[in-house]
Amino acid sequence: MPWGFRGVTFLLRREGDDQFLDVAEAPKDAEATFSVHQPGNYSCSYRTHEAGAPSEPSATVTVEELEAPLPPTLSFLGESAGVLPRGAGANLLCVAPLSGVEFQLRQGEEELLVPRSSSSPDSISFHLNAVALGNGGLYTCRYRLRAKQTWSSNSAPAELLLSDETLPAPELSAHPATLRPAPGTLVQLRCRAPRAGLRFALVREDAKRRVLRVLSPAGTEATFELPHVSVVDSANYSCVYVDTAPPFKGSAPSAHLELRVDGSPPRPRLWPLSSGVVVPGRDAVLRCDSQVPSVMPTVIFELLRADEEEPSTKLWSSHASADLVLTYVGPQHAGNYSCRYRLWSPKPFVSELSDPVELQVAGS
Repeated sequence: MPWGFRGVTFLLRREGDDQFLDVAEAPKDAEATFSVHQPGNYSCSYRTHEAGAPSEPSATVTVEELEAPLPPTLSFLGESAGVLPRGAGANLLCVAPLSGVEFQLRQGEEELLVPRSSSSPDSISFHLNAVALGNGGLYTCRYRLRAKQTWSSNSAPAELLLSDETLPAPELSAHPATLRPAPGTLVQLRCRAPRAGLRFALVREDAKRRVLRVLSPAGTEATFELPHVSVVDSANYSCVYVDTAPPFKGSAPSAHLELRVDGSPPRPRLWPLSSGVVVPGRDAVLRCDSQVPSVMPTVIFELLRADEEEPSTKLWSSHASADLVLTYVGPQHAGNYSCRYRLWSPKPFVSELSDPVELQVAGS
């Protein structure tokens, strides 16, 4: 492409297709980037104005059969598991790494044809009523490009446990037997039921009930471990169990166990997702990792520039890390940045700042 041309339109064509696949306006640059999702032989042309004839096509580029797309994620209220009363419904959210795809919800090898809705091209909500839920269990989702036959691999499973609360409540205890463990201690929360052959869930009681883990021990007791506890583990906990065989009954929740840990939360770690100097006009993305398991309710991650008190950007997240974005970066954004995270309930705290990371911007 001659460097003297500016403000042209680029056109992409695949061998065997009558029409151009994609058109890209390039008002400033002498090049354009196309995303390709199908194998084939591709060439591009350009034209200098809308009514003009396209140039001769470029040499062809061959795209081989694409690898299977990355798996999506499936969650229930942001978690990988949930406990529901019998007769309730549930919404499962499937998120793909691509937009404009076709989704499928599955239980085992069976596709579940349930109502669905979407407010974003890369995700869909599956709405399961009591009939569709049946006795609960493990669910997965997958997706495919609408013009392709190949499905992605399945998501990691999301599990829904149903409990009618007719079985006796289990007993929940902490080991070491203190409700104020020292920071860094390994704490075991043991949930004991009247008999074996059950599926246990540990529940954290914050603003909402969040299932942290699910276990199926051989005996009558499930041991849930909280390694290296810190103030972020301070919460009320309970546990439940469900029968994995007909008639699939479930227990009432155990009595709450209140765990309180003093001290400061772990210091986060910050690093850029791209190396080298950032080109002006691009976004800069820095990942802040709280370095704690994803057991917290929604936390706020903040990115702060050196010697500034107000965050440059912030993000609410229910995960252990967050990607903090500085949009349309210019030379004025160059400098050192740190991150921190904060929680408002059940016990408010703010972490220390991470070690600083230098953001370099071309032209600064």
